[in-house]
Amino acid sequence: MCGIVGYIGDKNTQEILVDGLRKLEYRGYDSAGISVFTDSGLQIVKAQGRMANLESKLEQHPLIGRAGIGHTRWATHGKPSDVNSHPHTDEKQKFSVVHNGIIENYLELKDELIRSGIHFVSETDTEVIAHLVAREYEGDIVKAVQKAVTYMRGAFALGVLTEHEPDKLVAVRQASPLVIGVGEGENFIGSDIPAILKYTRNVYILNDGEMAVLTKDAVELMSIEGNFISREMIHVDWDAVTAEKGGFDHFMLKEIHEQPKAYRDTMLGRVNDDGKGVHFSDLKLTAEQIRNIRNVQIIACGTAYHAGLVGRNIIEKLAHIPVETDVASEYRYRSPIVNKDTLVIVVSQSGETADTLAALREAQANGAHVIAITNVVGSSIARDADDVIATLAGPEIAVASTKAYTSQLIAFYLFGLYMAEIRGTQTTEEITRTLAAMDSLPEQVEKVLEMAPEIKEYAEHIAQHKHLFFIGRGVDYAVVQEGSLKLKEISYIHSEAYAAGELKHGTLALIEDGIPVIALATQEDVIEKTVSNIKEVKARGGEVMVVSYEENREDLLKSVDTVMTIPRTLPILSPALSVVVLQLLAYYASLALEHDVDKPRNLAKSVTVE
Repeated sequence: MCGIVGYIGDKNTQEILVDGLRKLEYRGYDSAGISVFTDSGLQIVKAQGRMANLESKLEQHPLIGRAGIGHTRWATHGKPSDVNSHPHTDEKQKFSVVHNGIIENYLELKDELIRSGIHFVSETDTEVIAHLVAREYEGDIVKAVQKAVTYMRGAFALGVLTEHEPDKLVAVRQASPLVIGVGEGENFIGSDIPAILKYTRNVYILNDGEMAVLTKDAVELMSIEGNFISREMIHVDWDAVTAEKGGFDHFMLKEIHEQPKAYRDTMLGRVNDDGKGVHFSDLKLTAEQIRNIRNVQIIACGTAYHAGLVGRNIIEKLAHIPVETDVASEYRYRSPIVNKDTLVIVVSQSGETADTLAALREAQANGAHVIAITNVVGSSIARDADDVIATLAGPEIAVASTKAYTSQLIAFYLFGLYMAEIRGTQTTEEITRTLAAMDSLPEQVEKVLEMAPEIKEYAEHIAQHKHLFFIGRGVDYAVVQEGSLKLKEISYIHSEAYAAGELKHGTLALIEDGIPVIALATQEDVIEKTVSNIKEVKARGGEVMVVSYEENREDLLKSVDTVMTIPRTLPILSPALSVVVLQLLAYYASLALEHDVDKPRNLAKSVTVE
């Protein structure tokens, strides 16, 4: 998730672009750059790292002009570097492009362009766009962009300039957000409203498949096919802080609501066009190595460890390989049994988790091939691992992880299916069925999010208690461990998660009149046993809320106090839906107790010490 800003008008373009990028730095901070029309033509300055690095360069080489585009990057294709930073240009530097999203077929397009004699300088998918627009240009930048877009598959928001028509700025949206700001004698583009709110409160929101042509005095909206669109302008009355949060009260709530997009983005470019398989073309791990894997070890900390618990269930069920999960801080001190036939998967949102990095190096020293699942491409863990599966959740601001966790689940589903296909442990029909169900997850998450008022009411009830329990069986047990952690992290309510069948082995001693117990019951093969465990709780005075499917509601209400339902999906995919209920539960409980939701006490986003 990168940030785009653009300006055309009579003011200091550099100042406006830099200010906008500062507001968008939460969307990406691996590198940043701007491109401005100057008296000498298109001039570009870009720098790896935070915005301060770009600003330092611009102090030495200011860009004076009246139109420009800027970008702050969240690396997906190619490591963070000056060269991979946006904006990107064609070979003659007559066209300049900024891009948010992913071009799925960029390798195919790149090969075609290379065969035609074009030389590439970066590792990015975005550079392909600049070369395509230059190739298609015949005196009309709008038509050139329209034609270039027809070759591209994926998600993209674009800002495009050409030296040939310095009075125009072209913007395109396809499955990536983009807004158009309208001023007097000036107009703007931005990935998010905060980038332009200082300068105008009048905006158009582009929809998928739409584009805008900006001059300093006018904005034309049209479909990518060129059909003009008439749309009512929106007046934004948010303050700047609320705008940065996208209108949400907290970053955590915003990030919970961003999960449908994060699901789509993490799947994008990894599912075959026919929906019958998964590909990881950038992995060094060979098919032969996958066939020879004897065991898998998943290593992580905190929320990422809980994603690993779900990952264990996924890999064992789909690929039929035994899997261990380990807390990274314990892994290297227990003399783990690792060899060349062991696949180690380390999971980290930040890619800088010190314990996980140390465990990665321990595993490599013992001959294991290590794959990192991380949200930060240029991180230490990503650089040190043998392979990387990048989750594409975008930057996460709230300390309590939500969309990063669920994107890790999506990565595990995809990789589990990939291994299953190679090892022949799932049929093509079974893989296709699972992928089809995964394709429905974003829309199903939207339905879960619609339950917010109901979840809020229950959260306000449990916020009156000092202790509660979570229970589940199978993959539900893995999910309730994350639900319990979320609640502890931000509401400071003491909670514990237990395998439901373990209650009678000691935990029932803690059940007393009125104590809340939250149960997951999404696994049909053990739902009767879960209900039996729930009845054990009820017999001792516990108050039970259960998360299950709508068709189970009536039967469950005979045994529990409250039922919350999620859309029907395959049992193995249920964590991607049920956990959203638990995230919202933690959020609203914290809110009821008037805690700082985004910055819980004593915790940090990236844990870089042992």
